[in-house]
Amino acid sequence: MDALMQVSHVSYSYHTLSGETMALSDITFSVGEGEFLAVVGPSGCGKSTLLSLLSGLMEPEQGSVEFCSGPEETRTQIGYMLQKDHLFEWRTVYRNVILGLEIQNRMSPENLAHVEQLLEEYGLSSFKSARPSELSGGMRQRAALIRTLALDPQLLLLDEPFSALDYQTRLNVCDDVYRIIQKEKKTAVLVTHDLSEAISMADRVLILSSRPASVKKTVSIHFAQPGLTPMQRRQAPEFKDYFNEIWKELNSHA
Repeated sequence: MDALMQVSHVSYSYHTLSGETMALSDITFSVGEGEFLAVVGPSGCGKSTLLSLLSGLMEPEQGSVEFCSGPEETRTQIGYMLQKDHLFEWRTVYRNVILGLEIQNRMSPENLAHVEQLLEEYGLSSFKSARPSELSGGMRQRAALIRTLALDPQLLLLDEPFSALDYQTRLNVCDDVYRIIQKEKKTAVLVTHDLSEAISMADRVLILSSRPASVKKTVSIHFAQPGLTPMQRRQAPEFKDYFNEIWKELNSHA
């Protein structure tokens, strides 16, 4: 598997008048093309900081983040899905999902046709003229994902995108989002505090230590039965073993 992104010896600190707080320390890993990588770690360890560095919104103090042929391409080829859907109530669903195309001046017939295809394929075509408040939580997340996919990014960064949903909706939307990402053949990096979510979606789970975060361990996820959905993975016999392994690592202070 070819690497789509290479993170090499990345460190980052926050600076305030009261001093320096080191968030990340000597982080090294790669993301393979077509891979789904999950990142877990203790609360406050710097997971979201790491995503900001991967996206190019912040620059590492030490080390490098290389995307495809170089860091300069990062911003235009990465899609970022946040914890909240951030749909604008004064815009229809359709005008929400084309927002990125408008901002980047990419309202070509081909791109708009792609949006129409995504809305049709993922069950939102009949809600194009609706307002976000008329959608369920799961439908809002699908709309947010379609807005991201409309720009055809090579890499998706997912920052706890299901955390604002109730548990039942969260499980259903997790299946929806996973299915869409697999069908669209996208590479994804998911940050989550939910170990079950990470195991049910990812090909690998990257475990971070407490702050300043470093990579404690990487766990490759394999299920005997291929093609399982996240919900089906949760019911597979291997699931419990992976959960216990990652839980033990997170709670190890070595």
